[in-house]
Amino acid sequence: MSDQLKFIVEQLNKEPFKKNFNLITFDSLESMQLLQLLSDVLGEIDPKHVVDIREELPEQTAKRMLSLLGVLKYKPPGGTSDLSTFRQGLVIGSKPVIHPVLHWLLQRTNELKKRAYLARFLIKVDVPAEFLQDDTVADTNRQYEELIEAFKNLHKECEQLKTSGFSTAEIRRDITAMEEEKEQLTKRVERLKKRVETVQNHQRMLEMARQLRVEKEREESLAQQKQEQKNQLFHAEQRLQRVRLQLKDMRHAAVDSTPESLMKRLEEETKFNTYLVSEKFPRELEAKKQTLHLMQKVAAEPAMSHSDLHELETKIHEVNAQINQLIEKRMMKYEPLDSKFSMYRQQASIISRKKAAKAEELQAAKEELSNLEKQMLQKSNQARESNGEEVLKGDEVSARPASRKGNVTCA
Repeated sequence: MSDQLKFIVEQLNKEPFKKNFNLITFDSLESMQLLQLLSDVLGEIDPKHVVDIREELPEQTAKRMLSLLGVLKYKPPGGTSDLSTFRQGLVIGSKPVIHPVLHWLLQRTNELKKRAYLARFLIKVDVPAEFLQDDTVADTNRQYEELIEAFKNLHKECEQLKTSGFSTAEIRRDITAMEEEKEQLTKRVERLKKRVETVQNHQRMLEMARQLRVEKEREESLAQQKQEQKNQLFHAEQRLQRVRLQLKDMRHAAVDSTPESLMKRLEEETKFNTYLVSEKFPRELEAKKQTLHLMQKVAAEPAMSHSDLHELETKIHEVNAQINQLIEKRMMKYEPLDSKFSMYRQQASIISRKKAAKAEELQAAKEELSNLEKQMLQKSNQARESNGEEVLKGDEVSARPASRKGNVTCA
């Protein structure tokens, strides 16, 4: 308690209170003086509470202080069970009630000032539901809530600006430097004006210079528009070339296309895709999973020394030798019965490997064909940009009139 009284006395002797108390004089204050002191501290936090308690009734004083303490979120030491005791002690100016309140207020004065300021704008007015049935009241209440939200956003922006590192002194120095620079530029412009006024037809020359600047700006704008149109033309030509390639492929496909050939081609593509989905990709996925499992298992193992590696290699050699012995025993025991089956298994294995190899070759050929088509498209665009003429393929030259063959480039 003595530490609490010392802190209260020290804070009250500082700005802005300047009470010149000591422990004896502060402890000898009467109840009315304590209440007035508490009212002065609350008035420093919220200017609306700068009141002489002799001019109001004790019930009004207690109600006013309790309302502000509720806004500041003060919790009595005894909790809600002793709330009536706290109110009664506040009315009569009891020291065990006033001293903890003063100690709590003086510890966080700046924080409580901000909280009291925000409470003036953020505590909403409780409008009964029956009044909100009126359109005018409901509209006013809606505008009131929108203004509260706008105040929250503005307050956040203000706090961010305060903590952003900009200081008033720096801003003033920047403004002063800019004003000095402006003054120097003004003087320089005045000197240039005086020098120009001595030249004949200076007004006409100024007008021509102004027109030149306008025309240069227009030239830059036109050059930018020209570049944008070139880019659009290039992209349009690329799209046209792709469409032409697609059209050519469709025409080639339609030359000898009959329902039977189309069905045969579709069946071949379906078989190839089915093989990829049902056999090739699952087998590769399973191999990847096994590799991943082994890598994870190896990564989870602790670090191994050379002796551990040598021991593992010895075990591997022993296991391989046992496997070879078992294979030899099995071959000696079942060779007469499984000779035909082993031959079929070998053939099936060979066919499976060939099938997988051909599928990979086909897939690689498709990728190579796609890359070649892209390269052909790029080369065609480059040739068109360099010569400005359309590049024809070998089978398109004969389709042009003979009189124009000398004016095109064949690839």
